[in-house]
Amino acid sequence: MVRGDAIWIVNADHWPRAYLRAELCERGYDAIGFETLKDALARLALGHDARPALLVLDLHGQVLGDDDRRALSGGGVPILAIVDAAPPAGEPPAPLAGTLHRPLTIGAIADAVDRLPVRRP
Repeated sequence: MVRGDAIWIVNADHWPRAYLRAELCERGYDAIGFETLKDALARLALGHDARPALLVLDLHGQVLGDDDRRALSGGGVPILAIVDAAPPAGEPPAPLAGTLHRPLTIGAIADAVDRLPVRRP
């Protein structure tokens, strides 16, 4: 991952989203937070901004519909999925750059972002 590339974070919980954003900014990334996947997908569909290098998607409490899966698959943005300890129902969104299982720390998520070789198209 190249420092300065945009990382989009989707997490319904404010403080974990804010802490991860702060940690990624400290590491030199341009991190943007979204409360819902719909918000992130809407911004992606507008096409005003460059596509993010990575979407960190917290699936805790999220139910992905078929439209969400199609939008994620067709968006061409790699996804780092954060899932609960038990496997999520249904298939994960694609394309997955990786999957992290709870319990984990904000630092562990940021370390996983650092290790990913994805770059902005």
